[in-house]
Amino acid sequence: MKLLVDSGATKADWIALDEDGNRLFNTQTLGLSPEVINREEAIERLEARFDIYNNRNEVTALYFYGAGCGTDRMKIFMKDIFQEFFPNADITVKEDTYAAAYATNPTNDKAIICILGTGSNCSYFDGVELHQKVQSLGYIAMDDCSGNRFGRDLVRAYYFNKMPANLARIFESEYNLDPDVIKHNLYKEPNPNAYLATFAKFLIQHKDDAFIKGLIVDAMQVFVDNYITQYENAREIPIHFVGSIAFYLKAELAEVLEKNNLILGNVLRRPIDGLIEYHEVNK
Repeated sequence: MKLLVDSGATKADWIALDEDGNRLFNTQTLGLSPEVINREEAIERLEARFDIYNNRNEVTALYFYGAGCGTDRMKIFMKDIFQEFFPNADITVKEDTYAAAYATNPTNDKAIICILGTGSNCSYFDGVELHQKVQSLGYIAMDDCSGNRFGRDLVRAYYFNKMPANLARIFESEYNLDPDVIKHNLYKEPNPNAYLATFAKFLIQHKDDAFIKGLIVDAMQVFVDNYITQYENAREIPIHFVGSIAFYLKAELAEVLEKNNLILGNVLRRPIDGLIEYHEVNK
């Protein structure tokens, strides 16, 4: 049995394939980002899914593409956990940008690969390897244009009274904005980045509002400036995206990229299905 896993900070998509490439089951766990969870939390999340736990000894290969796995230390941390949990499997751990590259760019052409989901990332794919000029420092310092950054922007706009009154009333009706609740989720609960990203749904639902549109366009321009145009050939190759932020704000993304003379490539909400095709071709 082969397991393919695409994990963000919020959730992880799992697909099990037999030796002929037939799908045996697919499931989800909570996200398995080593930046925000420890070993015990990772094991708990694996054990919580019966189909994963019940088949742990049948797995012969695990391909894990995960947020937060961009450094050797984090790759080794996750590989050790998986090797213990799946004792008979060959384990491969790569950062989640590889899943995005393989799913959006199955012909392995040169491209820029971006993730805009709970977190954000951007790499240059040369057809074989991914290259990053800027190492991510995680959601507090970076993650421009991500779900958690948009959530932070909305909460700040509300509390600093920058959000228009009509929009603020709707915001209040949809979320618990009590300061003690917000601080508890940010500083006492695991995955504060995923908590912040829950507010991004509001941004997507009200994306045509002038105030919200301004937040979106400004954040996308920052992402272009800080991430995409760091690559000298950015205006010569397609720029592919995965993630819910990119998917649901595709029109706004196309507008900003066109303004910057950049080429919008494929935009996928989740790369997991594209990974099946990639691994079938590259057995």
